[in-house]
Amino acid sequence: MVDWQALENFTFIDPGPLHDGDLELPLNETCPAIVEKGWVPEYKFHMIRPGTKVVMGSIQLRVALTKKLEELGGHIGYEVYSPYRGQHYAARSCRLLFPLLRRLAIDPVVITCDPQNTPSVKTIESLGGQIMHTKVVEIEPGIQRWTSVYHLNV
Repeated sequence: MVDWQALENFTFIDPGPLHDGDLELPLNETCPAIVEKGWVPEYKFHMIRPGTKVVMGSIQLRVALTKKLEELGGHIGYEVYSPYRGQHYAARSCRLLFPLLRRLAIDPVVITCDPQNTPSVKTIESLGGQIMHTKVVEIEPGIQRWTSVYHLNV
């Protein structure tokens, strides 16, 4: 059960510098909980090359899970823009979040993906993610899709 009162009072902590060679994750924004919408507090980062303003993708860290996020979304969501795919930016970005996840006492981490999204499956498995289950879930009334749920220890 989600403790919405605690989430409404959640204080974001400074993630500190998050960088790895040619990848940096500057904090783009923090989003507080919005109970009426079922949104939990979330950190949003850009994936950029240090010293540039080139955004290669984004990664989000949600500090809690609703029942829906347990099946679709998880703690971490990411997107690498097509010109930058195949360079392991998603896995590297996830690893850069591990210290923040530990500071927030989030363990195990839940990550979900479409089981037919082979690059995401490989990314999650390269991080040590263990598949919990794959099933059909309703993403909105009358619309269903397959999702795989992974647990990852940080």
